Amino acid sequence: MKNAFGSPQSLLVLGGTSEIGLAVARRLIARRTRTVWLAGHHAPSLEDAASGLRTLGADVRTVAFDALDCAAHEEVLGKIFAEGDIDMVLLAFGVLGDQANDEADPPAAVRVAQINYTGAVSASLVCAAALQNQGHGSLVVLSSVAGERARRANFIYGSSKAGLDAFAQGLGDAMHGTGVHVMVVRPGFVRTKMTAGLPQAPLATTPGAVATAVELGLRRRSETVWVPGALRVVMSALRHVPRPLFRRLPL
Repeated sequence: MKNAFGSPQSLLVLGGTSEIGLAVARRLIARRTRTVWLAGHHAPSLEDAASGLRTLGADVRTVAFDALDCAAHEEVLGKIFAEGDIDMVLLAFGVLGDQANDEADPPAAVRVAQINYTGAVSASLVCAAALQNQGHGSLVVLSSVAGERARRANFIYGSSKAGLDAFAQGLGDAMHGTGVHVMVVRPGFVRTKMTAGLPQAPLATTPGAVATAVELGLRRRSETVWVPGALRVVMSALRHVPRPLFRRLPL
């Protein structure tokens, strides 16, 4: 259960090597989160991430998890919940892909969609059901402003995030009144290893800033969080730009 400071005492990060996911974990550990599960499929990197969090005083455990192996999600995640209540699940896995390459390689494009959308749908439903069974908890889904309107430069990634965002909103409505809180987080360009080498977009942010926004959103029981907050206004305007003009924008 959440402690007197409003922070979850236990956390499950799906995508346990995610820079944003680890930043959120560090932020919450500083607020008295004591048990952390890191789920991912890069064993050495996953253990390195766990070791770093242990130095902060948390009990950190790792588990092998493959977003693409949807058939195994119920068993793998079920074993984690069987160990005790999880106060918060952070869905932090995803891939950016390579737009130019993926357009010419349909299987590569499908892989982006399967990880970012299909795998996320599967894992979210399994976790939401487990949270509902225990009667409480938050599911935080990392979406992206890229899902607000598909851009020529990254429409494969953007479309996968658009699907995930819509799904998470619907799941939040389905969970309303059950004790399960679903929060969608929409960061803009985040400076991480995944985006290294890409032209930096306006209003770029950091994993630490996303973590701060996630913590504040949890305290407020927010349903949607924009990082930075100014993107809400920017994207509201961009959604209504006529399509011929939108094509010519330097986005």
